[in-house]
Amino acid sequence: MHDHKKVTIGFRQAQQADIPFLLRLRKASMGEHLISAGLNLSEHQHLARINECFHDSSIILLDKQPIGLIKLGLMKGKLHLRQLQISPKYQGKGIGGKVLTLAKSKAKNLNLPLTLNVLLANPVISLYLRHGFVVTGQNEVEYQMCCQP
Repeated sequence: MHDHKKVTIGFRQAQQADIPFLLRLRKASMGEHLISAGLNLSEHQHLARINECFHDSSIILLDKQPIGLIKLGLMKGKLHLRQLQISPKYQGKGIGGKVLTLAKSKAKNLNLPLTLNVLLANPVISLYLRHGFVVTGQNEVEYQMCCQP
């Protein structure tokens, strides 16, 4: 039987104390996709990515437990989804879609497009396409995508 209890998603600002969690999350949710893109990052490089624009980071909570990260940056003329990571154990349960919907409504309230970059090999691209993102460009490792408000 599927458990249909209502999923309560929350957010809180990321703290320095969350860095060990964020490092584990990043490796668990991104590791294989980075490696298949030929990007075998060191611990130092992972930490650099976690610390980049750290003030834009929010921990995604499920029933108050940390299960993911969203990093949303307000840039000139757009809201940029820098990172969206969900612990593999919680993937495929509609959480990413709920979080994306919230990010899209934030962009809509600001009347800005929501943009993101996604690794070419990452299957999450299907989620973004379902949510109305279109590919606006690509380089050797990733697509640039955009969703208009």
